[in-house]
Amino acid sequence: MFDQSAAPLPQTHIEDTPVTDRIETDICIIGAGAGGLSVAAGAAQMGARVVLLEGHKMGGDCLNYGCVPSKALIAAGKQAHAMGAGQGLGVAPVMAQVDYGAAKDHVAQAIATIAPHDSQERFEGFGIKVIREYGRFISKTEVQAGDTVITARRFVIATGSGPFVPPIPGLDTVPHYTNETIFDLRTQPTHLIIIGGGVIGMEMAQAHIRLGCRVTVLEGELALGREDPEMAGLVLDTLRAEGVEIVEGAQVAAVSGSEGDIRISTEDGRSFEGSHLLVAVGRKVHIDKLDLDKAGIAHDRAVKVDDRLRSVTNKRVFAIGDAAGGPQFTHVAGYHAGVVVRSAVLGMGWAKASTDHLPYATFTDPEMAQVGLTEAQARKKYGKRLDVVRARFDDLDRAVTDGKTRGLVKVMVVKGRPVGASIVGPQAGELIAMWSMAIANKMKMSAISATVLPYPTLMDVNKRAASAYFSPKLFENPTVKRVVGLVQRWLP
Repeated sequence: MFDQSAAPLPQTHIEDTPVTDRIETDICIIGAGAGGLSVAAGAAQMGARVVLLEGHKMGGDCLNYGCVPSKALIAAGKQAHAMGAGQGLGVAPVMAQVDYGAAKDHVAQAIATIAPHDSQERFEGFGIKVIREYGRFISKTEVQAGDTVITARRFVIATGSGPFVPPIPGLDTVPHYTNETIFDLRTQPTHLIIIGGGVIGMEMAQAHIRLGCRVTVLEGELALGREDPEMAGLVLDTLRAEGVEIVEGAQVAAVSGSEGDIRISTEDGRSFEGSHLLVAVGRKVHIDKLDLDKAGIAHDRAVKVDDRLRSVTNKRVFAIGDAAGGPQFTHVAGYHAGVVVRSAVLGMGWAKASTDHLPYATFTDPEMAQVGLTEAQARKKYGKRLDVVRARFDDLDRAVTDGKTRGLVKVMVVKGRPVGASIVGPQAGELIAMWSMAIANKMKMSAISATVLPYPTLMDVNKRAASAYFSPKLFENPTVKRVVGLVQRWLP
């Protein structure tokens, strides 16, 4: 059951660097973000010796620069927006008095409240050796962190990713923000220009327009271009209606100016001016400082791994989350951590990672969520075997009572089983869970339609989608009608 590549540790040459301490351990984890912390906690509590390396902030990107601060700022924007959006419910709209600095205080408080869960002290309480230094490989079985060399039976690369800043002429001399710095800005932008119309760009665009900023988004191709076009269109229409200027096909050619006076020109000759600039064009995996070649670890933009998340060239090494080159989401790193704990700690060599059941959400308002295949992907894969069913929020009782009727559920079904689901609407990030569970457990649509839900809830929209799959088969089928007629004649 146990992989024999983990047995006796060979002696290797250590390069000429100052070393004052040496540690031998079972598992050495590089990176204390969501995935690394999950592996560390699981392995240590099961009895493995664990060393955890982190050269920057405990909690990684999610806690400090990503999920937590962005959702906190989005919440502030949502509260401000709600004050002016109650007229349909009989509540007179008022102009929200926004204190941008206080909104950032809320962001900082959210981080501070969650931080103890990811703290060095908590993980040391599990018996983990935490070293606050960056790690780099010096051989196939050794990593150096500061003045310490760690020899381990298993290594887990959990270094995550950071914002990619493209080589746009002038950008290196013009003040700009990324997701790592925008939450430290306390002066409210009068006009925020965002380069990049992906998830981060759109979430920050809506948060800032609702907090009283003018916002322009410049996207070189299509905004939310990786999403189902029908679903993305519902979100983009809402953002435009709220005042966000979304300019597609605007490939940035040059940037100039200073904070308070930012000037941007595009390749097609257009120009834009604003007060502040946010760059949100994508992310780059943090592997540059790891010296992967010294450990014989194959890589390109990320570590090359097999379906067990092991390096394809060094079987002692695993990579998880962004470092494994897959979907860049915190919950994916957490899922990967579970796979690695089963494999590297418990010796379950059959533990493998899959992507079919992994959901994700975009926390705009309305929210957008996806699991499995989109409609276009499913049609390409399954052709005429595919059924696509829909359920709308505008005739959902709970959505009507709440005055939040903009939205759609779309489910891709093959032979009675869902293979993908797309949702735009209130709490889409919560509603997608039912479809994620169904796909992960190979459930049929009948399992969804048979589920009894409290009334009235938004979750009923999922059941309506399942019912939409069966309705034509039951109510539009001549054979069913003939059978029912016969049954009725013969019943006493």
